[in-house]
Amino acid sequence: MSEQDNKRQFSIRDAVMTAPRLEPALYLVATPIGNLGDITIRALETLAGADIVACEDTRVTRVLLERYGMRRRMTAYHEHNATEAGPKLLNAIEGGQSVALASDAGTPLISDPGFRLVSQAQERGLRVVPIPGASAVLAALTASGLPTDAFLFAGFLPNRSGQRESRLSELATSPATLVFFESPRRLAASLAAMASLLGEERQAVVARELTKTFEEVRAGSLAELAEHYEAAGAPKGEVVVCVAPPLAEKTFDAADTDRLLLSLAGEMSAAKAAGEAARMTGAKKSTLYQRLLELKDAAG
Repeated sequence: MSEQDNKRQFSIRDAVMTAPRLEPALYLVATPIGNLGDITIRALETLAGADIVACEDTRVTRVLLERYGMRRRMTAYHEHNATEAGPKLLNAIEGGQSVALASDAGTPLISDPGFRLVSQAQERGLRVVPIPGASAVLAALTASGLPTDAFLFAGFLPNRSGQRESRLSELATSPATLVFFESPRRLAASLAAMASLLGEERQAVVARELTKTFEEVRAGSLAELAEHYEAAGAPKGEVVVCVAPPLAEKTFDAADTDRLLLSLAGEMSAAKAAGEAARMTGAKKSTLYQRLLELKDAAG
């Protein structure tokens, strides 16, 4: 271990050992999404200084705490016991105690039941304190290369195909990058549905195992990604899918499209030219490819 690493370890231990007792409040503690080194000093101080540490799975959070030399008694708070556990946590805060709520990975309230607890805390007039940190949504979005000025986190798509298609239809015209969580076994089917309802040529990124050893960020059109994961089979690990917003509407008449196709064909293959033209015009790649062949034949 280098001298710099040693200093960092001592700094972390000092932060944990000297963490002050927290004021009564609900503290929302973001935890690493994979690499345990992504925890913040403030998060460690909060976990060390809170009277009660509540978490989805005590076994998962225990690994994190022990990594940084903490042994804390924890209480479970998850979707199956929220009705019973939530009021007890809020009563503890009203009684002068501090509660640190940690998710298994990432920021609490993002696709977990913590939002109920926050809503109930606010109804009682209790203080809620965010302790920011790792987020799979933001990690995937920033690594995707897709527009970040506006994005919409859509969580998990419905399991049933009809409901999934209905949800995608609602999102199809949203002028923002779409961000989804998805299970590995459903990935190929969901990408195929996205290609069908959002557009085959719409650009997307599949981010997998973020911050872990086998991290992967794969970019391509929705059609290309659907084809890849259908052939490769279900990947391992957690998956985030980012989909580019619809292209800004621009009217291309037949003459404009022909000129665009011929111009692109002078710089790339017919297939790539048709694909790029599809991206720019919103027309189908197969239709544009056929039209380009006709134009080439006409030109001799």
